[in-house]
Amino acid sequence: MNFIDRFFSISRLGSTIRTEITAGATTFVTMAYIIFVQPAVLSAAGMDFGAVLVATCVSSALATLMMGLYARYPLALAPGMGENFFFAYVVVVAMGIPWDTALGIVFISGILFLALSLFNVREIIINTIPPSLKAGITVGIGLFVTFIGLVFAGIIEKSPGGIVKLGSVRELHVIIPILGVLVIAVLSYFRIRGAILLGILVCALIALVTGIANYRGIVSGPPSIMPVFAKMDVLKALSLDYVPLILVFLFMNVFDTVGTVVGVTRQAGLMDENGAIPRINRILHTDSAATAFGALFGTSTVTTYIESATGVYEGGRTGLTAVVTALLLALAIFIEPLARMIGGGYAVGGTTFYPIIAPALIIVGSMMVISIRDIAFDDVTEYLPAFLVMIGMPLTYSIADGLAFGFISYPALKIATGKIREIKPLVIVLGIVFVLRYAFLKV
Repeated sequence: MNFIDRFFSISRLGSTIRTEITAGATTFVTMAYIIFVQPAVLSAAGMDFGAVLVATCVSSALATLMMGLYARYPLALAPGMGENFFFAYVVVVAMGIPWDTALGIVFISGILFLALSLFNVREIIINTIPPSLKAGITVGIGLFVTFIGLVFAGIIEKSPGGIVKLGSVRELHVIIPILGVLVIAVLSYFRIRGAILLGILVCALIALVTGIANYRGIVSGPPSIMPVFAKMDVLKALSLDYVPLILVFLFMNVFDTVGTVVGVTRQAGLMDENGAIPRINRILHTDSAATAFGALFGTSTVTTYIESATGVYEGGRTGLTAVVTALLLALAIFIEPLARMIGGGYAVGGTTFYPIIAPALIIVGSMMVISIRDIAFDDVTEYLPAFLVMIGMPLTYSIADGLAFGFISYPALKIATGKIREIKPLVIVLGIVFVLRYAFLKV
């Protein structure tokens, strides 16, 4: 225990082993839905459901374990939501590119991502972001996470036409997450450790009793991974025709990671007094390597997960949180029935809701909004770009697009108001890159 404490600096960071274990379990339970959402999405591209499930668990577990032991941060990794839909429905279904070639495209983007990390390009990007934008990113991710939670709960409905409205709040699958939010909030008020995890378990119990969730057992044998393992076609992916797609995957991954890492580490209080993130290069090495070996195992872009914020909220501050999450992700191969019950969702009329895990996302999102107090509201050139980031992430349903709002407007406002000396050159470059992205790389 003393070795574990020293290795992860648990006591120095004001945490305990018990807290880290609880935080790791909370992160796992909150992100468990990806174990079933990912194969459902990629099966639309013609990939084997069971094989993708195993590929998701294995790649996520290895990446998260690397994050815990190498970078020693309480961050979990898994196939990214957004990137998986782009992979399946745009690249494979709409564009007609075979899924093995698409995996090759993802693999190449991961290698390029790793190269950027080795040359510290992403580290420089993160440490160059102005303080107001960093706060805006944290708040924006909080709003985004809350919005996802509200949609998962059925409290808010998104129609195919893009209209957002109040859901059927009298339905049982919507009432359960509402009660869950209340339970977690009350437990948090009384500073009871494991409030989120306890809230999730209460929701699971109610869902079982009322028939919203079905008990399917606890342990089962894992499906075979071979239908997708090492099936990526890198040679075909090297075609010049696929360069734009490689760049799009790279762009999405870079800025989704930047936003998530800044938001979660800031929430955890792990930035130094200058707003820099210690060992940021190790976080980025891990994230980029995860994308490459994720494609090898047979899944779309593996990236740092927003749901890591739930473990941080429970007190997770060290890599032990990530190690616990990684072990549970690995065990998920064998406890598929239990994980399906908690994170598998509840289908109603063609729409799947996640009433058990939704309350955790709503609560964590609300906590991240506290960072709004660090925005310089006495300067419009500071608060307006931050506001655009905050509102952009949930409304576009994309961290990368939300970041674009800020990185384009920030230098534009500074230059227009004669404050060009307040801008670091890289911020101007990033603004130009985002403009070029929408001009030429939007697929």
